[in-house]
Amino acid sequence: MSLAGGALSVLAAAAFAFRAKTQWVSLLISYAIGALLGASFLEVLPHAIIAGGDASTTMATVLGGILAFFVLEKLVLWRHCHVEECEGHEPLVHAHGHEHDHGRSGLMILVGDTFHNTVDGVLIAAAFMEDVRLGIVTALAMIAHEIPQEVGDFVILLHSGYSRGRALAFNLLSSLATLVGGLLAYVALGQVQSAVPVLLALAAASMIYVAVADLIPGLHKRPEIRATVQQVLLIAAGIGTIVLTDRIVDRFAG
Repeated sequence: MSLAGGALSVLAAAAFAFRAKTQWVSLLISYAIGALLGASFLEVLPHAIIAGGDASTTMATVLGGILAFFVLEKLVLWRHCHVEECEGHEPLVHAHGHEHDHGRSGLMILVGDTFHNTVDGVLIAAAFMEDVRLGIVTALAMIAHEIPQEVGDFVILLHSGYSRGRALAFNLLSSLATLVGGLLAYVALGQVQSAVPVLLALAAASMIYVAVADLIPGLHKRPEIRATVQQVLLIAAGIGTIVLTDRIVDRFAG
């Protein structure tokens, strides 16, 4: 169920994201921002605080995670500018007319997704060890929660210059962390559970960093009123999707 929970959400999101027309990608970036911020502030962070029991420690971990992702992104930029010539760090433009950022946003989101998927595996295993029916419901809830976020992840990977095949392969590889988390939890649930708040806080930090540092600045390149209204509505739609999915899953679980 851990493997299915990770893989099915990725494949369902890919089926939607890959059918989107090329010109939709720039619009879906705004939706991805909303999905990332909604998932981090409304889902991941509250669970991290509850699991850790100390909001100050969780927030300090998030702050440290944002700083760590900033340093990691700097290292990616440094490596790129030593491998090939570059002036500054402005995004390049594909032949199709779309900007990409040397894979920086994609790398950040994959790192954060791996943390998040590991925690999902731990939670699924814990639920199954309590009751098989609870485990099944938890796994289904994980799939439902992940789909809108994974759609945003695919859009970010495409925006970062990844091909569709590579985006799918890397997302599926990241989803294997759900299986790893499940196996670790089954072997040593007590020890693994103590790391859950930290992993959740780092996952939230990666989502916030990608949305605020890498994606939102690109929206400011279109300052006209019509584009701004469109962006705000799509960000709200991304957040709304997370909220709606959460309520549906809660009703189903209840």
